[in-house]
Amino acid sequence: MQPTQQPFSPETVIKRDEIDRYLGSDGRDFIHDSELRAELAANSKPDAARVRDILAKSLAIQTLSGAEVAALLAVDDPDLLAEMAQTAWDVKHKVYDNRIVTFAPMYISSYCVNRCRYCGFSLDNHREKRRCLTMDEIKREAEAMIRLGHKRVMAVYGEHPMTGARFIADSLAAIYSAKVPGRAAGSANNVRRINVNAAPLSIDDLKIVREAGIGTFQVFQETYDHEVYAAMHPANTVKGDFGWRVTCFHRAFDAGIDDVGLGVLFGLQPDWKYEVAAMCAHARELERFVGIGPHTFSVPRMHAASGSDVANAANPFSDDDFFKAVMVLRLAVPYTGLIVTARETKELRDRCLKIGITQMDAGTRIDIGGYSAGNVGQKIDEQQFMLGDNRSLERMIVDLAKQGVITSFCTAGYRCGRTGGCIMDALKTGREGTFCKINAVLTFREWLDDFASPESVEACKPLLEKELAAIAEQYPVFFPQIKARYDRICAGERDLYF
Repeated sequence: MQPTQQPFSPETVIKRDEIDRYLGSDGRDFIHDSELRAELAANSKPDAARVRDILAKSLAIQTLSGAEVAALLAVDDPDLLAEMAQTAWDVKHKVYDNRIVTFAPMYISSYCVNRCRYCGFSLDNHREKRRCLTMDEIKREAEAMIRLGHKRVMAVYGEHPMTGARFIADSLAAIYSAKVPGRAAGSANNVRRINVNAAPLSIDDLKIVREAGIGTFQVFQETYDHEVYAAMHPANTVKGDFGWRVTCFHRAFDAGIDDVGLGVLFGLQPDWKYEVAAMCAHARELERFVGIGPHTFSVPRMHAASGSDVANAANPFSDDDFFKAVMVLRLAVPYTGLIVTARETKELRDRCLKIGITQMDAGTRIDIGGYSAGNVGQKIDEQQFMLGDNRSLERMIVDLAKQGVITSFCTAGYRCGRTGGCIMDALKTGREGTFCKINAVLTFREWLDDFASPESVEACKPLLEKELAAIAEQYPVFFPQIKARYDRICAGERDLYF
């Protein structure tokens, strides 16, 4: 498919009144660079007693203030850092138990009108081999992903007139329509939930996407630093408008989308502590605006990309910086899910497991049509950036099981209405963890029966038995109902949940 020639410019896309209504009385957006940096400086030498008070607040599943986030970012004492790491794990276990939700991205188009200096999809990158999937190709791509065992898809789109709201809605329908026969007689596997990573949209367009049936709507700010943002995103592009991007979740909530995902591209500018502080300020702004914080934080780090001097330069954001950023985000907004993707190496992702990440992808292809083509390896001119972890889904599941971590394919919360304010309240009180643990076991059993090799089943069996025993001990009255559904899954039924 070739790009259409429809008008597509800041003047035709951006609705100024859908920015202005969310600004302060002074006409500024809610990210105040100088104030954030002043807060970081003012809290640069926290004493141990204060740090421990902040950790207690986090463990009580309360959102931290800007000053408290700044204090945690300033900690460099090894003993206090160890206490922070332990508390981060305790917070994660309290809210989400010992599970990891898995997903896979589906890159649907590499066409983009923007000229971001760090991105392989930049309009200025003439080396990129561009492609946009048709609806039939999208369905085939979904079928290929289902055969690998995926239940959740993150659909990813460039910003271009041919991949607007109607196209997104149609593509979600194509993904949902894909069905693949299962191992059990008469069973079929399918994608049960689709999250969307796309450009900011207007309220009317967001309503179109919402009605198509999405999970979380992701838009990454890339950087919250106004000056760096302007330097990386030329002003005559749609993405060059900072206000349009930073207010996109206000519009999403007003359009009825109540699960949103924040992220920045770490390494785009050297002051990573500022970016963490700003992400947390964004979370607090959403809490102020609608009483619901972000469903997820993502921590993508800049990696090599086709045609980009910025992305291919030395990245100042180290593995140790990455680890600390994840740890502080877990403590700062305790109820929020944390995503570390296959951009990073297995070793770094394993390290971050110990401080509370909740979602990981595996078996990831980010070239357009890569799943259905059965591609192996990576080609820098056919994808947005380069990956660091190329494990298959099955390999990652076994690796996690050996560490005592259960992989969850649960999508029950979305389909039972546990989204937005409902799930936030349930996460803060620990109630959602009850459903999560039970549904993780049910979906794990289903995945093992449908996709795992006999060797993988044997490797995962000790964890599965341990989790069932823990549920039986924790919920003795309720356990017979749980076990009955578990037995039905073992007998070939599918998609049973609480």
